[in-house]
Amino acid sequence: MWNEARLDEMLTTPSQRLLEDVAKIKGDIMILGAGGKMGPTLSLLAKKAVDQAGGNQKVIAVSRFTDPIAVKLLNDNGVDTIPGDLTDREFLNSLPEVDNIIYMVGRKFGTGGQEHLTWAMNVGLPVNVAERFNSSNIVVFSSGNVYPMVPIHSSGADEQVAPLPNGEYGMSSLGRERIFENASHRWNTPVFIYRLNFAIDLRYGVLYDIASTIMAGEPVSISMPVFNCIWQGDANEMAIRALLHTGSPATIMNITGPETVSTRYAAEELGRLLGKEVTFEGEESETAFLNNSALAMKTFGYPTVPIKTMLEWQAEWILSGGRALNKPTHFEERKGKY
Repeated sequence: MWNEARLDEMLTTPSQRLLEDVAKIKGDIMILGAGGKMGPTLSLLAKKAVDQAGGNQKVIAVSRFTDPIAVKLLNDNGVDTIPGDLTDREFLNSLPEVDNIIYMVGRKFGTGGQEHLTWAMNVGLPVNVAERFNSSNIVVFSSGNVYPMVPIHSSGADEQVAPLPNGEYGMSSLGRERIFENASHRWNTPVFIYRLNFAIDLRYGVLYDIASTIMAGEPVSISMPVFNCIWQGDANEMAIRALLHTGSPATIMNITGPETVSTRYAAEELGRLLGKEVTFEGEESETAFLNNSALAMKTFGYPTVPIKTMLEWQAEWILSGGRALNKPTHFEERKGKY
């Protein structure tokens, strides 16, 4: 039932909402850091949307591109690719002038023991990018980890909650935001801060992590008792459509699904679908990283894929032997050490 081509097709088929908004976006779109987990499908989705909306904008994907499968996906479908290292100032300065930037560069895992690299990537590089593209329209990927953990029975942290990051990754993510916010004040750069919580691509994500733990016969940690997530196709659409909602001062918005998902429920449902017994470890805390996406729902509309469907698809993907990206989310981490 599932294969790589079908998954990529589902993640990159534009909705009518996206087609209508892409028709309003003026100028070329360049995705910086397009070789990561979300970048290839986001780039291809943007290209398909431009073509189907009758536009003539270029969609340009920039990355070191270490995954040959991702490069082939983009090249085979007409996305312009520019390989290179964005930390190289000469390469950065050689990039074309474009009206729209989606900035996806970031470092999270491996931060422990190499904090200096995380800060260089998450804060140092944005200084150069913000100056280089200070006249462009910029959507900046960030993280819900900039917020403090909140009570699990609350509605989650909304955009009015003051950031209080825990750990060097969360702190450096807030640092990245502040650099682009500064650009929005200094040069009137239109900026949209995109605070994402757990995009679900069946090859990785919090649901994949839980399911693979179950398949390995290992206990599922419930130390993070609830979480948010969103289908990656919906998350990618919102990132592209966010180009119409940038501002100076910067617009800030939480991007995730509307459901508060119980870790125990997700594990038990996946266990049932996988035909595996589920065991748990740890204790359920009264707090968690939990984001309120009401503003995004008002702005972009509700996601097209609900949690029940994502759970079913995740189990089917694993049972069909689907490929893994081997990039665990560590969603259960409570001390900010990644």
